[in-house]
Amino acid sequence: MYTDEDLDTAVAEGIFTKEDVSHFRTQIASLKNTSAVDEENFKLLSGFNDIYVVIACLLLLISSSWALRAYSETLAVLILPLLSWGLAEFFIIKRKMALPAIILLLSFVGGVFAVGLHFFQTSEQSTLIAASALSAVATFIHWQRFRVPITVAVGGAAIIAFIISSLITIFPSLQESVTSMIFISGLLAFSYAMYWDASDLTRTSHHSDVAFWLHLISAPLIVHPVFSNLNILTGHESLYGLLTIVALYLGMTVISIIVDRRAFMVSSLAYVLYALSSYFETFGSIDYGFAITGTIIGSALLLLSAFWHRTRTTLLNMLPAAVNNYVPSTNS
Repeated sequence: MYTDEDLDTAVAEGIFTKEDVSHFRTQIASLKNTSAVDEENFKLLSGFNDIYVVIACLLLLISSSWALRAYSETLAVLILPLLSWGLAEFFIIKRKMALPAIILLLSFVGGVFAVGLHFFQTSEQSTLIAASALSAVATFIHWQRFRVPITVAVGGAAIIAFIISSLITIFPSLQESVTSMIFISGLLAFSYAMYWDASDLTRTSHHSDVAFWLHLISAPLIVHPVFSNLNILTGHESLYGLLTIVALYLGMTVISIIVDRRAFMVSSLAYVLYALSSYFETFGSIDYGFAITGTIIGSALLLLSAFWHRTRTTLLNMLPAAVNNYVPSTNS
C-alpha cells in the first residue's frame, strides 16, 4: 500500500510527474465518489507484517521487563525505553513501518514516564511533575530522530500534565480548577491541530497525520470537563445535562464537518454514548438504553457519512472566505 508521501517522494525523484500524481489522486477520489481530503487518510498499516512486528515487539518488551523484575526493579523499568528506542532504529528508520512506529513511541514514552515515577518517589504531585517533564523531553528527542506523527500529540499530553501538576503544586487552591485547565488545554490542542492542518490543506504530507492525532486528543480534553462539571460521570443525570451534552456534541459535529476531521467528533463519542444510555436507563426505566442509544447515534453517523461532502459544501458556503482559507476545499 502506497501513501501520499510515497507518491510525493516519487515525484521528487522524477519517477512520476506532479501532474500525473494529481490526476491519479483525482481518479481514485472519483472512483470512491468522494473528495480526496474527505477520506482523512493517515498512515497506520502497510500490511499484516505491521501487526506481526507489533505482536513480537510487545512480547519482547513485556517479557524482558518481567524477567528483569526478579533481579532489579530499576533494570525492569529502564529496559522499556532502551529496547523501544533500539527497535525503533530498525523498524522506523530502516523499515518505515507505521503501526510499529506508533507502538514503539508509546512504549518509549511510557517507559520514560515509569522511570520518572521510579526515581522521583517523593510527594505524589512532585513525582507526577518529574515524570511528565521527563516524558515531554523524551517525546521531543524522539521527534527529532524519528518524526512519528503521533509524537506531537503524546508530547502535548505530557506537557499538559506537567503544567497542570506544577500549577497545582505551586498554587494548591487551583485544585478546584483542574477541569477548567483541562478544558483550556483541549482548546489549545485543537488550535494547534488546526495550525498543522492549515499547513497541509490537501492532506498529502505528514503534517496532516500530526493534525489527526492532535484532533484525536483534543476532543476528550474538551468534553471531559463538561461532563465532570455536570456530574454525569458520577451518575447524576438530568434533563439539563442531557440537553447540554446534545448541544455540545452537535456543535462539535458541525466543527468536525467544517474542518473535515471525523477524528475530532468520534474521539468524544464514548462520553455521549455513556451519558445518553445512562439517561435512558435512569429516567426511561429501559434496561437496554445503550442499545437504543447506539442505534440512534449509529444511524445518524452513517447518514452523515453518506452526505458528508454535500453537508461540508453547504456549511462552507455559509462561512466567510477568511475561514475557508484555513480548511480543506470541497473541490480538493
